[in-house]
Amino acid sequence: ADQWGRVLEVLMRFQSIGFILAMSIGAAIYDPVLLGKMCQFLGLAVTLSQETTMRFPLYLTFILAVFASITTLRMEEPGSGSSASGFETKQIRQAFGLTLKAGLWILKTPFALSVILFGMLFDGIIRMIITLSSQYYRMIELPESTFGIIGSFVAMLGLIIPKMAKKIAENRPPSDALWITAGLTTAGLVAMSFFWSYAGLIPALITFSAMYFTGFFVSFHINQITSSDQRATVLSFKGLSYNISYGVLGILYALLLRIKKQGIDSEHVENAVFVDTFSWFPITFLIWFFILLIICLLWLNRPSSLSQEE
Repeated sequence: ADQWGRVLEVLMRFQSIGFILAMSIGAAIYDPVLLGKMCQFLGLAVTLSQETTMRFPLYLTFILAVFASITTLRMEEPGSGSSASGFETKQIRQAFGLTLKAGLWILKTPFALSVILFGMLFDGIIRMIITLSSQYYRMIELPESTFGIIGSFVAMLGLIIPKMAKKIAENRPPSDALWITAGLTTAGLVAMSFFWSYAGLIPALITFSAMYFTGFFVSFHINQITSSDQRATVLSFKGLSYNISYGVLGILYALLLRIKKQGIDSEHVENAVFVDTFSWFPITFLIWFFILLIICLLWLNRPSSLSQEE
């Protein structure tokens, strides 16, 4: 348990390397011109269109998923010597019991619930920005040919930030981690709202860096206060809550776009609406951040919470 910070640091670095490879290969096989030149070099008389190459990343993803599934099916329960297919009814019942126990523990542990709630806020907002990053890059006049390069550069942040986050998490109180991440997110989102040509990439990188800090800090502090027998289950609750946050934000943003489109009569309605609604991201983040901050401070300062943390 005391080595989890080091484990996270190494894990995030490997994830970043994988992301760099995925972005580079994905961008290459998506480009029909580049693939056409490669085919000519290899002496292959093949003509590729964008309609064909746009499916290649999906094929590679499917192949990777097959290998991931095979790897997962080969996993065994520690000490059992048998695969997961050997589970009996009693063990399945115990698994559901452990899930319920972990969920109740989160609700009864103010610090754990606070960390997950703040993680939901940071992850949901920033992940929505990442989803819309291509549209943002177009609005700041970056050529589409650079999108893959930018994605790889963003992934390179994952080679640097985990080491910084580890030092902060191990030597500073959790409140410092919260304010650092909140400061980066706020500064990035606010600056992105101005849509500066080319220079708008800098605040985008600041915002994306906050995603790496969020992932490290949340996992680190959840690991510190959770017992080993339910740590994996608690982290699964965290992942589920993140997806709920992202899904709800996606639906709300889609509704906002629909409402805004009704009042805009323009040939480039998509761009106009995107620019008009982007400011809602920093506004929404700041409102919910301070609401959560007040609630969590009041909750954590209760005598029962303090005794529980001790």
